Amino acid sequence: MVSVVGAWTLVSYLDVDESGRTRGGPLGEDPYGLLIYSPTGHVSVSMMSSRDGPEAERYMGYAGRWRLDGGCVIHDVLVSSHPHLAGTRQVRDVVLDDDRLTLAGVSLLGGRPQRRVLTWRRV
Repeated sequence: MVSVVGAWTLVSYLDVDESGRTRGGPLGEDPYGLLIYSPTGHVSVSMMSSRDGPEAERYMGYAGRWRLDGGCVIHDVLVSSHPHLAGTRQVRDVVLDDDRLTLAGVSLLGGRPQRRVLTWRRV
């Protein structure tokens, strides 16, 4: 069983297009982030941009409950900096490789699917 319990720091947050090309996600090329999975099933994620400027999204975060289901981690979002995420279920493919955790999923942006891949390092 994958043990994701603990604290993780964000290494990368990438958008992946249909051909597999990557680019920086909504927080830019070098975001900061902290992800915490508690042994009691609570999750909290906070991420921020290292960029300046009015066009830059500066902060994303949510908290709620989590559980593993096969090769996926499921986040049931209770509160979020993006109100449309509160009350949703976020399903992510999960891969744990030593001290690296990769979470990948698809978000609908403007009605179109966008694959996002976040890599975390155990603190």
